[in-house]
Amino acid sequence: MSINILKYESDVWRTADLLIGAGIKQSDFPKYMMPYFALLMVESRLIREAKRLEEEIGKDNIDDFVEEFQLAGLGYNDYIIRKGKSLKDICQNDKGFDSDFHLYLKSFDPETKYLLGVDKGTEDEKFLDISGISGQLKKKRILFETVQAWSEIDLTPFNNSEITTLEEHIKRKWADISAETSGEQYTPDDIISLISELIASKIEDNGKFLTIYDPTCGGGNLLFGVEDKIKEKFKRPTKTFGEDWSDSLYALAKIESRFRADSEIKYGNTLTNISFIEKRFDIVVANPPYGVDWKGYQKDIKNDTTERFVALPSISDGQFLFTQHILYQLASDGFSVVVHNGSTLFSGDAGSGESTIRKHFFDNDWVEGIIQMPTDEFFNTGIYTYLWIFNKNKPLDRKDKVILINASDLYEPLKKSKGKKRKQMNQSNRTDIVRAFTEFADNEFCKVFDKWHFYYNRQSIMLTNIDANGNFIEMPVKENISGEKTEVKSIKISPTKIIVTDESDTFLFDRFEISDFEKSKYTSLEAFFNDEIKPSISALDYKEQNLIVNTEKAVYWYDSDKDTIIEEVGKKKTELGCGKIVIKSVLKKATKTKEAYIAITVELTLDLQKDYEIIPYSVDSVENSKRIVDFMAKYITKPFEYLENVIGVEINFNKVFYTPEKLRSIEDINIELNALEEELSNLERELKL
Repeated sequence: MSINILKYESDVWRTADLLIGAGIKQSDFPKYMMPYFALLMVESRLIREAKRLEEEIGKDNIDDFVEEFQLAGLGYNDYIIRKGKSLKDICQNDKGFDSDFHLYLKSFDPETKYLLGVDKGTEDEKFLDISGISGQLKKKRILFETVQAWSEIDLTPFNNSEITTLEEHIKRKWADISAETSGEQYTPDDIISLISELIASKIEDNGKFLTIYDPTCGGGNLLFGVEDKIKEKFKRPTKTFGEDWSDSLYALAKIESRFRADSEIKYGNTLTNISFIEKRFDIVVANPPYGVDWKGYQKDIKNDTTERFVALPSISDGQFLFTQHILYQLASDGFSVVVHNGSTLFSGDAGSGESTIRKHFFDNDWVEGIIQMPTDEFFNTGIYTYLWIFNKNKPLDRKDKVILINASDLYEPLKKSKGKKRKQMNQSNRTDIVRAFTEFADNEFCKVFDKWHFYYNRQSIMLTNIDANGNFIEMPVKENISGEKTEVKSIKISPTKIIVTDESDTFLFDRFEISDFEKSKYTSLEAFFNDEIKPSISALDYKEQNLIVNTEKAVYWYDSDKDTIIEEVGKKKTELGCGKIVIKSVLKKATKTKEAYIAITVELTLDLQKDYEIIPYSVDSVENSKRIVDFMAKYITKPFEYLENVIGVEINFNKVFYTPEKLRSIEDINIELNALEEELSNLERELKL
């Protein structure tokens, strides 16, 4: 690839000087610049193709030439193809510019006009809206100067791949100034190269047709970049498929696709409207948006009937929705590389949407590898990013295995940062990564695991808290109609009064059925209950307050020193064991025989606490059960009951590649201490002198 095309990056940005002078906000630059950049892309390609066709068939009969050109399906513009006039020619005459430019835009074929937004109605999709933007620039009296500045940029000598590279650099700057979502649309060329090289390590040069798909293709730089790099190494025919929901970026990708041998780009939201539902693709690449919520279309997602979503991630981050869609559309022998941030590795506990999705990927043995990239690799985010490598046809020796590659230190610093991109992977770095992936063996920066290594048990338990002597309150046993004996849930006691003493005051409750209230203060018994009784009862805390419950026969309170409930009958105190004193209030509705009233009740219950333990997993069910039992016997000292066990999946790069700090030997430390003591002694002698 010729590097010369990048010299036009500064020329493109010089067109923004006119926007600054016209008082246009910098954050709006993309809206004003993108239509003309697209126009430049279209014109340069039409001129290039016209020259190529002229060399093949000549231009003696202009009608035959035009007909032949239109058959190619690249788009058309009568000014460019028939009259041989370009934007630069139109800008030679400033007096006739307005009418010439208008006719020039009108001379495009219907699809190109649709994408560029030529003379669209107010209700129509405008995508790039070149007519509307041109009208605004005309009002600011800079339309001619703007178009003239763009017309000086000649892209005709460059091929599709080179123009895609320039487009990548321009879009990156647009992302920086318009505060686009981090990593949403722009994948750097070195990452595209790495993704392409990983794909190349998996495919053969067998001449078979290869389909490449990107469900979040943006302007197409990742999709088309991968295609170009594969074509450099293989002679296989390819077809690219892409979808995007951004009006302007879709238009850029669609325009680009028309000048490629075989490409199909669709407009729409991949998650709610599948454009290629009947297709399954050989290769899928994607850099889906992360950290972006899907609240706006959650109804459509939840009502999806394709069965591609086995679980739903957090509403605040939809990247795993895209990944599920990718694997739904990946062929049974397909290969995919997807860019994600770190949250997809570990967010969500076992049973959560994220963990369930990860487990689905691992259960199906689709994950072949995960690569941790360096920080500061992308244009508008400095965080760690990860390449998930999916393979639906893993070799036998890789079945149920996953390789983790820590490439966080495989980079070279850029001499000049590009936005937040301060690092890049050179060819040597990428070669090391691809070699490690190909060899699939442990080395200093990668490790191979059985996939089960990333599974874990989340074993829920119900603990029964105990007092200082290891006891808990015993619940009475009752017998049901069938003769089965069961433990009751609580011991109901009939209070005569409840005394609560805190630091400043003493409160007395001695009414436990209340039907009257202060009518001058409350409108109803229900209002009295909600405003007075319910909050007062809810505020009682038998552990934190000095709370004593009196009955006709006994007195009850909680001994916080021993964590036990005391029952005092006469002068005899009995430790019942650890438990709870539960005080409740409820509003009872009126019946035929009794008016409405407020009931206050007291119960003694077990002090139960729901908890869970994370326990290593074994694929062997017997061994897995044994691990759980052994873990509980070793670490849980309180009585407990097993609740549900949920299997989760989590990948922790920091844990896998953690290198403990090497401690110095005692001998080295002693030598250093002796040296310091000698130095101090010398200083003391010098001071005495």
